[in-house]
Amino acid sequence: MTYHLGLQLNGRKVLVVGAGPVAARRIPALLEDGALVTVVAPYACEDIAEAAAAGRLDWQQREYRSADLEDAWLVLAHSGSTEVQDLVAAETEAARIWCVKGGDPAASTAWVPAVARIDDVTVAVNTNGDPKRAAALRDGVAAALESGELPLRRHRRPERATGESAVGSVALVGGGPADAGLLTVRGRRLLAMADVVVADRLGPRSLLDGLGPEVQVIEVGKLPGHHPVPQDEINRILVEQALLGNQVVRLKGGDPYVLGRGGEEEAYCRDHGIPVEVVPGVTSAISVPAAAGIPVTHRGVAKGFSVITGHEDITQQVGMIPQGSDHTLILLMGVSLLRRSAESLVAGGRASSTPVAIIENGWMESQRVTTGTLDTIADLAEERAVKSPAVIVVGDVVALSPSWH
Repeated sequence: MTYHLGLQLNGRKVLVVGAGPVAARRIPALLEDGALVTVVAPYACEDIAEAAAAGRLDWQQREYRSADLEDAWLVLAHSGSTEVQDLVAAETEAARIWCVKGGDPAASTAWVPAVARIDDVTVAVNTNGDPKRAAALRDGVAAALESGELPLRRHRRPERATGESAVGSVALVGGGPADAGLLTVRGRRLLAMADVVVADRLGPRSLLDGLGPEVQVIEVGKLPGHHPVPQDEINRILVEQALLGNQVVRLKGGDPYVLGRGGEEEAYCRDHGIPVEVVPGVTSAISVPAAAGIPVTHRGVAKGFSVITGHEDITQQVGMIPQGSDHTLILLMGVSLLRRSAESLVAGGRASSTPVAIIENGWMESQRVTTGTLDTIADLAEERAVKSPAVIVVGDVVALSPSWH
């Protein structure tokens, strides 16, 4: 059995006997932790020789002596000589100094684990002297932490409850469309670290069910024409929670910077001294058409696209958008003004026969696609009682969809 401990080696002497490739792999972590490394060996590999020349460690270019153990807190024996290895192991045992005996874990009094560091979490794996197995397990755990499959969230320290802790942070995370698999790895990881999640009604809502009971979820979702939590209040909530020392994730649908008001939230937080990270998301402007089999560009069909908001009169914007049906137009939040938008596009020069698709609830089980043309789509939408959330695509690429009639 092994009792596992972490060693504080900063400012303490660590003796490394031998200067070959194994020793070279061990030394960087020791130096990173602030250990005072002394290497004893007649010859050294290039990495160790360069570190010694740079003054990062002390290389004694000679054979090992018993006096080298003086003041050492830890010894790593990687000499390549059986006789030297046995001598070092015996003398460290007598001196009660922890010793890693390379190639002979059974005769060691200490082991070097496979280590990964993710943020402020250190993962160390020992497998009874099997380094390849330890490395594989370490990589698996590290990958699960990186991806957010395992929680990285800090538990509150006692001083946090008194309000004396440091300011927290805000992460504006683009959740993409509803499919949780389309959230970025970085977004998933930050969600696993969150103390507070300020959530929209769109995006990967299923991930909220997997959060721990201690994670506070604040709902701020908006409906068309109904904003129960105004944007000013959302901004205030983000700052308030961060000032309490929390790590806050603002989980948004799509991408924070594509008609998502993420820029406003970031500016408000920064104005109040809150550190902000922005995590891009898969914008619904591209991903939702893709879910319906509609590429926003396609060779020989469309070589460009534009994205505009459809919940305002688009008449003024029409003149700035290429009018040919080979330029794809994507309208977000455009269901309520669909008829007026279609009329404006025709008046602006688009053919009334231009294909149009409306994708409701993209990437959800309830996804539904309605196709028509600029002169028929408004009537079809009324007949089918089309509702938000929906993405509207205008252009010849719509005819590539399996849903095209």
